[in-house]
Amino acid sequence: MVAIKMHRDQTDTDVTLVRRLLAGQFAQWADLPVVPVDSYGTDNDIYRLGDRLVARLPRGGWADHQVLKEHDWLPRIAPNLPLAVPVPLALGRPADGYPFNWAVHEWLPGENANGTIGDLEQAAADLAAFIAALRRIDTAGAHPRPARSRGGPLDELDELVRRSVAHLGDRIDGKATLRAWQEALDAPAWDGPETWLHGDLLPGNLLVTGGRLSAIIDFGGFNVGDPACDLQPAWNVFSGESRRRFRAELEVDDAGWLRGRGWTIYQAVSGLAYYWETNPGMVRQTSHALAQILA
Repeated sequence: MVAIKMHRDQTDTDVTLVRRLLAGQFAQWADLPVVPVDSYGTDNDIYRLGDRLVARLPRGGWADHQVLKEHDWLPRIAPNLPLAVPVPLALGRPADGYPFNWAVHEWLPGENANGTIGDLEQAAADLAAFIAALRRIDTAGAHPRPARSRGGPLDELDELVRRSVAHLGDRIDGKATLRAWQEALDAPAWDGPETWLHGDLLPGNLLVTGGRLSAIIDFGGFNVGDPACDLQPAWNVFSGESRRRFRAELEVDDAGWLRGRGWTIYQAVSGLAYYWETNPGMVRQTSHALAQILA
């Protein structure tokens, strides 16, 4: 796969490597066509295997645990969710010079949610129903949430947000961004039970078929924590009436709304600072979200 390197410690993958890994570990799929999938995702290289399968190869050690987490939890939560999620079929192990765990999933059809949704208010209701169902799933046995990961206290991210804003300089309205960020920090903290959350509900992780939301992919940020983290689609996907519908369906109070906005600011400014030169798709998405917040 020929692509701009996004991470200094990124491990390169290609079709030849995928074929070797399949031949060595899953011979039943070794003869399938292997085609790289174009994506502005940041953690995994994706390869289509024939018509029905997909291989996910982490680009670095920071994503290695995500494969294991998805393999463990996706089959448990899928029956309780109103939208499709990835179906893990096999867990690959390090081999042939590739140092990480990797996975084979069923291929989920659809386009990402950038401009493909037919009815945004319906999508707001559909996505809210998915989030609500996810929150209702029992958290018994949940993995510990690492520091500064999705769903934790916003103040854990304060230094990174301020450093990112400073790094971006006049490429964004830094003063307005920091005012909005401070409002999120000042909001009352979540004092209810922690719930399951996806943690990365960006348009690239929402699949649309026939104009309607059909599946949610990429559970690398799947954690237990403050449910406000999953409000990011309010500014990444929705606007106007559809944003109001999304909030109403989830019955979000003012404090939760501010914290959700804070999570969106964090993801936007950290993404802009980190991927400005290497990932134009991510830059477009995060710039849009920040503009929606500051409008």
